[in-house]
Amino acid sequence: VAFVVCRSLEGLKTFSYLEELILDNNLLGNDLLLPRLPHLHTLTLNKNQISFQRNTCKILLDHLAEVVPSLQYLSLLGNMACPNELVCKEKDEDDYQRYRYFVLHKLSNLKFLDTRKVTRREREEALVRGAFMKVVKPK
Repeated sequence: VAFVVCRSLEGLKTFSYLEELILDNNLLGNDLLLPRLPHLHTLTLNKNQISFQRNTCKILLDHLAEVVPSLQYLSLLGNMACPNELVCKEKDEDDYQRYRYFVLHKLSNLKFLDTRKVTRREREEALVRGAFMKVVKPK
């Protein structure tokens, strides 16, 4: 007996008018590829395997910016990419805020990130310094 774990989301391309997508608690990683979903405004990827290793999260965020241009609500809680004090005791609020600036730099149309509304100040900071705010773990 063989078990196959299918992590393909290719079937989503038939739902081009999809507006909300919840992909929580899967084994999705930075190699996640979504089809173009121009109407998608809400995406939750909580508790997956998304991290900031080797620029791959940058690639994922660039991919999301391209294929889901209407995205306004994104949640990445429970992933290593999201430095949350509840998940990792070594992380603090400053780490989380740097993560927010980086994500907002890449996805500037977001209104909510994780559980928090995006503020005007965060948006301004993301424009100025967001590209330099990637949270990385030293080897």
